[in-house]
Amino acid sequence: MATTSRARAEEARVERRLEDLEIKLAFTEDLLEKLDAVVVRQQQQIDLLTKELVELKRQGASAEPATWRSLREELPPHY
Repeated sequence: MATTSRARAEEARVERRLEDLEIKLAFTEDLLEKLDAVVVRQQQQIDLLTKELVELKRQGASAEPATWRSLREELPPHY
């Protein structure tokens, strides 16, 4: 009878461990999906910023060069 009792206790312990693992797996899968969504969103932001940077470089290259001016010749507004 003690053996049957031990076997049942061991079976219950294994069942609890299996349930715990299934719960952890479910949470892990959910977390992975959330992290994947974050990575996709960040990649979209990187792509957009890259396009904007290319456009700004293009605009800067096509702009007229700035004329040199001496800041000593310009007086601040309070003078």
